[in-house]
Amino acid sequence: MADKKLKQKRRRPDPTSDDESELPFKNILKPDQAILETLKQLFLAATTTTTAAANGASTSSSSSKPLTLSDLSLSATCREVTDLSLSAVQSTIETLILQIARSILAGNGFSFQVPSRASSNQLYVPELDRIVLKDKTTLRPFASLSTVRKSTITVKILSLIHQLCLRNIHVTKRDLFYTDVKLFQDQTQSDAVLDDVACILGCTRSSLNVIAAEKGVVVGRLTFSDNGDMIDCTKMGMGGKAIPPNIDRVGDMKSDAMFILLVEKDAAYIRLAEDRFYNRFPCIIVTAKGQPDVATRLFLRKMKMELKLPVLALVDSDPYGLKILSVYGCGSKNMSYDSANLTTPDIKWLGIRPSDLDKYKIPEQCRLPMTEQDIKTGKDLLEEDFVKKNPGWVEELNLMVKTKQKAEIQALSSFGFQYLSEVYLPLKLQQKDWL
Repeated sequence: MADKKLKQKRRRPDPTSDDESELPFKNILKPDQAILETLKQLFLAATTTTTAAANGASTSSSSSKPLTLSDLSLSATCREVTDLSLSAVQSTIETLILQIARSILAGNGFSFQVPSRASSNQLYVPELDRIVLKDKTTLRPFASLSTVRKSTITVKILSLIHQLCLRNIHVTKRDLFYTDVKLFQDQTQSDAVLDDVACILGCTRSSLNVIAAEKGVVVGRLTFSDNGDMIDCTKMGMGGKAIPPNIDRVGDMKSDAMFILLVEKDAAYIRLAEDRFYNRFPCIIVTAKGQPDVATRLFLRKMKMELKLPVLALVDSDPYGLKILSVYGCGSKNMSYDSANLTTPDIKWLGIRPSDLDKYKIPEQCRLPMTEQDIKTGKDLLEEDFVKKNPGWVEELNLMVKTKQKAEIQALSSFGFQYLSEVYLPLKLQQKDWL
């Protein structure tokens, strides 16, 4: 009886066990060389389509010129910002301030015409596969109790940006906030007006020389120059290389990778980095440790465009994992004005997907019940045009909402700490199991 119980107990893998024979699906994995052949096909397909897909170009079109907003006959007028030089930003600010001064001297006070970044002023464009901003604006007069403070903050931000242009230096958003804490009160307020200023000036936020603190990291088969210093990401240890907040200083990207693996969570990134997954299957691994920051989104797009590599995403099986994936692919609504520069076309959803929970026999105790807010978020996503265009996404989301179950990437650790790198991802690649 004791022997029988012992055998039954052994049927379930111990995460600390070194016995790989017990790992589910380990026995159907093909040799690495066979999986590499599959990756070569993915790589070759991406190489021939990346240029056409950039910025929404049709992959079936014989023309290599990417589509832009001006090429489309949209029912609504839309606006996009562009990269501007420091001298151009400085000149635009000075012109704007002169207009304000003339208006004040004429006895008319002053106000700002601010492009609205509300959801109602945003549009998903299927041909471009990204969210763009329509042309509605709101008036922000100084002589109004409801907008006087925000108008003052706008003038202050313009003044600070002008100083940065004159000195040719970069500061963080936190630095900007601490220049006048009493006026800004909270960093979210100075951050929001910073985006407004980019819209008003018609430039990307990176053109303003205001950066966010380093958040994203990259490791794997990539070398690039960072402000003149050559960085080899295979020699950066399991911590990887912090993605520079100023992408303008990044250049000379070179890689022998077959794909880019975009990872939502820092924990999964560390696991893959420590296991040197990028050496077994040549790839570049990148994460923003949750919600993507601007620098990571810019860096990912730069890699995709310059290296022409396919991007496979590994996110949690919950509505927020898919929202994070959509921010990388289609853009965020908050920064829809700059979606042309921040989005990475044709990201494929590798996992963890709702259908994987049963397919890979994820234990019930590792599946989490969805909250009412989770379910609402999932249903809201099903109404988004960028989800509707992908039947596979719709099917997976419907399954998630129906089962009311979610799971984190770390649920795979129930089969062993290295199951993610040793079995799950290799099998996904082997079976071309991405959407």
